[in-house]
Amino acid sequence: MAAEQGVVHYEVRDQVAVVTMNRPDYRNAQNSVMTYALDDAFYRACEDDRVKVIVLAGEGKHFSAGHDIGSPERDIDVSYPRRAGLWWDHTKHSGGESRFAREQEVYLGMCRRWREMPKPAIASVQGACVAGGLMLAWVCDLIVASDDAFFADPVVKMGIPGVEYFAHPWKLGPRIAKEFLFTGNRMSAQRAYEVGMVNQVVPREELADATMNLAGNVAAMPMFGLSLTKKAINQAEDLMGMHSGMDSAFGLHHFAHAHNAEVGEDSLAGMDARSMKKSNEERG
Repeated sequence: MAAEQGVVHYEVRDQVAVVTMNRPDYRNAQNSVMTYALDDAFYRACEDDRVKVIVLAGEGKHFSAGHDIGSPERDIDVSYPRRAGLWWDHTKHSGGESRFAREQEVYLGMCRRWREMPKPAIASVQGACVAGGLMLAWVCDLIVASDDAFFADPVVKMGIPGVEYFAHPWKLGPRIAKEFLFTGNRMSAQRAYEVGMVNQVVPREELADATMNLAGNVAAMPMFGLSLTKKAINQAEDLMGMHSGMDSAFGLHHFAHAHNAEVGEDSLAGMDARSMKKSNEERG
């Protein structure tokens, strides 16, 4: 079966649900339409007893350039139903009250929701995996990257201490996380493999097949055993402080937004998608 949901494609191949972000013209930047389409697709995959593994991929040259902060389809001021939490409709408020409620829902809340999917998820990453794109890859249990993939979180350039789903110390280790954020430099797929963030690096033309091969190997295991193993490891991460650490970093993240708005042009320190892309390329 195959179905198309606009900015997200959904297809089931044998026991694997392939969820593909489909905004290639904007490097799969994540607006709210995409966020809720991803949530629909993940919910669908988890509910389908035929599906044992979920693959998250991105159409085109890049996995994801992160949050949509500049495309014509940016929908930051559009109201959506709250699924990840009970914070109020951000469009009815202003300032930090609005931003905090929205980002609790569409960024931190959604990513935590997806991390707890009972079925193993594999990210298939090519090209850019930047800022919010990291969050999408990090909620997955395994990552297969093409040899042209790169990873970066350049938001310290905005005075912000990392993206909302602040998993850096757990996915990279503290020292590498500090280097990653302090410099804003791109991390190659090979370096990401060496520090343990990525499971496999393969030639670009082999990425889809390698991802499906890994998914097939995982799908051969008993479903309940996979679910319990995933839960056990997630719980271990949380016992190492991941959940509470994210809460703490989320507060600092919003303090930075408020500081930017008070002393500068806006909450993003005057940066937009183009300037962030240029900055990231210069630091590559």
